[in-house]
Amino acid sequence: MPKTIETLSPEAGRTDTAGLARYDANALARCAVDAAQPWWRRNACAQALTGRVPEQRVAELIACVQDADDAGSVRIALLDLLADRPELLPWLRHEDRLKESAYGMTEAVLKARGTLGDRTAAAALATLAFSPWRHRRAIGEAGLDELTAGYGTEALLAALGTDRPEDRAVAVRLRHRAGEDVTAALADPDRGVAYLAQTLQSDPERLRRYLGEAPTEEAKVWAAYALHRLTGDTAETHRLYEALGRPRVEVPGLDEEVRAAIVHEYGHECAERSDPRWRIEALCTEPPAGRDPAEWLSRATTALTAAGLAPQPPVSCGDVHRQGDGTYDVIGYGESGGEVHISTLGHFAAEENDDPAVRRALESAGFRWIDQAVGSIEVTGLGVYYFGRRDPLDVHTLLFYWQD
Repeated sequence: MPKTIETLSPEAGRTDTAGLARYDANALARCAVDAAQPWWRRNACAQALTGRVPEQRVAELIACVQDADDAGSVRIALLDLLADRPELLPWLRHEDRLKESAYGMTEAVLKARGTLGDRTAAAALATLAFSPWRHRRAIGEAGLDELTAGYGTEALLAALGTDRPEDRAVAVRLRHRAGEDVTAALADPDRGVAYLAQTLQSDPERLRRYLGEAPTEEAKVWAAYALHRLTGDTAETHRLYEALGRPRVEVPGLDEEVRAAIVHEYGHECAERSDPRWRIEALCTEPPAGRDPAEWLSRATTALTAAGLAPQPPVSCGDVHRQGDGTYDVIGYGESGGEVHISTLGHFAAEENDDPAVRRALESAGFRWIDQAVGSIEVTGLGVYYFGRRDPLDVHTLLFYWQD
């Protein structure tokens, strides 16, 4: 029985890619623009046309790309396919492209402009390349690489300038690629640029020399952090930490017990634009003493039972939300459906209504109650991913953290 597009792509996730790649290009193009076909089959057909787009079908394919009412993923797949067509450039550069609502379309348009050598897209591509989202960053970098290949590094950097941090980040990346020393960028006033510069360091001796001449404390901390990344020499990192005066971000009201729990949970993997002093503190200070979470949950349940609060079995926050994970367990109690949260980061407990009976019971069992005054303290300079953002969070959110 002869193969058809339908048998080669019978359902989402089941595509015979090699089979479609050998299939008649005209038929694939017709399917790709057929709105009656499911989006996933149309995408597969578009991808199967790579390198063999029938010239007589180009106008239809372009019309599909430009149809704002068509499926966004199909338009993006076709735009990737046709990104080298110069007749698309006026449409790509039109101000209406800024109003595109299909997810990923704005990035795809910029990528195509880069492929077509449109230097007017350089600033927007630089912004995209500076995104905290890796897939957006990759698209921005790819577009900039196309422009660099067409016009050269110096011409691109001259067009961008140095006023914006994203433009300086492009310079750091391209200078490093050309074999230049970008250590000085550890002192950039934007932490995103400085973070990028430290990821590109590869010479421990160069970093040791720079430590003696770095113009700011943050630059020294970035250098020490990069040095540790390269050598893993904990003893040297501790010596540098002491020599720098144990740099840390002071947060009013944040006591050492809560601080240690937060530092060692989040400091190592904090967001790129975080203050580097959180990173070095996580490397050079002792983590809280180990504890058995099951034992503390049992202790909480026993205390609540003794207080007559009828606790239910503990449930992890991930199970409560039916997805994700975090840093606390939930114990329901009482007929009114109250919930108390028990942190996995230490003997910390909290309850939305600050129930005095629950608080007394748990404090008597050795828990520390996190009330509104402590819970609302913002831990400045420490960016933590939280529902799409990477901003500083308050103590309560960090001790009782959940992410889907």
